[in-house]
Amino acid sequence: MSNHSRTCAVIVLICALMAVLCASGAMAGSVGDPAGATTGGSGDVIGAAPNSPTQKDLDAADKTEPFAKKLAETVGQNRVAINMSWTLIAAFLVMFMQAGFALVETGFTRAKNAAHTMFMNFSVYAIGIIGFFVAGFAIMYGAAGAIGNLGGTPTLAGGHEFVLTILGKKFGLFGTSGFLLQGPYYDIGVAALFVFQMVFMDTAVTIPTGSMAERWRLASFLVYGLFMSIILYPVFGNWAWGGGWLSQLGANFGLGNGYVDFAGSGVVHSVGGLCALAGAVVLGPRIGKFSRDGKANAIPGHHIPMAILGTLILAFGWFGFNPGSTLGMSGGGNLRAAMVTLTTMLASASGCAAAVIYMLCKTGKPDPTMGANGMLAGLVAITAPCAFVTPGEAFIIGAIAGVLVCIGVAVLDKIHVDDPVGAVAVHGMNGLFGVLCVGLFADGTFGGGLNGVSHGVVGLFHGGGFGQLGAQLIGCITLLVWALGGSYVYFKVMNKIIPMRVSKDDELAGVDMSETGLLAYPEFEVK
Repeated sequence: MSNHSRTCAVIVLICALMAVLCASGAMAGSVGDPAGATTGGSGDVIGAAPNSPTQKDLDAADKTEPFAKKLAETVGQNRVAINMSWTLIAAFLVMFMQAGFALVETGFTRAKNAAHTMFMNFSVYAIGIIGFFVAGFAIMYGAAGAIGNLGGTPTLAGGHEFVLTILGKKFGLFGTSGFLLQGPYYDIGVAALFVFQMVFMDTAVTIPTGSMAERWRLASFLVYGLFMSIILYPVFGNWAWGGGWLSQLGANFGLGNGYVDFAGSGVVHSVGGLCALAGAVVLGPRIGKFSRDGKANAIPGHHIPMAILGTLILAFGWFGFNPGSTLGMSGGGNLRAAMVTLTTMLASASGCAAAVIYMLCKTGKPDPTMGANGMLAGLVAITAPCAFVTPGEAFIIGAIAGVLVCIGVAVLDKIHVDDPVGAVAVHGMNGLFGVLCVGLFADGTFGGGLNGVSHGVVGLFHGGGFGQLGAQLIGCITLLVWALGGSYVYFKVMNKIIPMRVSKDDELAGVDMSETGLLAYPEFEVK
């Protein structure tokens, strides 16, 4: 069977399976609250937990002071509306980061591959949404527990999780309900969470398009998008954010608050960055990247201004990424979003400055490309600890990340891993660093009640001992095994079924015409 026939067969099989799932979803029975008619009420008033004094007063007022009860209903509904609005607006900002990634990666690659690189960043958005809708969200959040900020989402609290019980301890592995958002998952609270998490997932799916740019066949890439959005990202996401075993390391074993990753240094960026590393290794370097003596040759991108603009768009979108992860602005410490915004901004600035200074000292030139990657590295590193550290510590974290990305790019060249845009160093290495920063720098002023642990998140440098750091280390090891190891196995197997790399002739000519049928710059002779 030819490569083309095998590609078509795989795609037809995937489409057939999705059609069956969609048909089963259309026949689902009961629904949640798709119109928002019952979401938000007196139970959402701050302090009105079941059996609390506030709730008892509200119950008593239902008979004696009906206006007060009606007012409480309105206040509760408005609180949910504020939180849902904030969550959706943040999701819109994160969605626009897709444009930033497209500009950065296209600017850092050669003109003869610009249309191909841009199309990968564009199409992965659609592929990721489909995969996450069909199964990814269910695997990640099928039994996450109620999200109080979004109206309680009772469906999630009543969902199903595949759980292993070992020595009396429960280890959640993946959700088993909510496929296609059917039945009771047809609900506005679930919809808001889905939209927010979907754009996070698409961020992770996009990252490997940079490390594998200029030589990745589109057919193989499209199938990869489903693997990432249905399996690789949601499973680790469940372990960390969906109530799975990593999040319970604190409750089960006393390791701080369990694995903590506020906005996704590990869940999003390390998963994407380590997958990018595995893909780059399996795919191999671009022709001409390394000489016979092993020396790395620079292959400059064709449009640095485009990449700089993309970096600024990403930095702007990060204000949805990190502050938006409070999932609200009303009650429950959600005003911490202001501090999260500040720490995010400071880390981006110090990351950029540190990278520029490092390159200036090393080469005598500031290197705008490393300045851009330094800013992104600072943002990646602060994403996990952004809610738990002081402004000064955020500045330090960003500066370290800015230097680390420069070193990381050099190390990858030394070991002959070709990453055209620096995705592995930016997202993979600094994602792991950001995860560890929670266990080092968290100051204990935020996170009380997180993952079922009453106290705030406290790291080693603030007297928290090694408990939280231990949980973060376990998270990092898990990321290396699952994201790096799992991706490597996937790419090796997929390469046998649908060859991943374009032909030598197509690579030398540029993959725009051979893979997309169009040239990014048809008016010019591109070399």
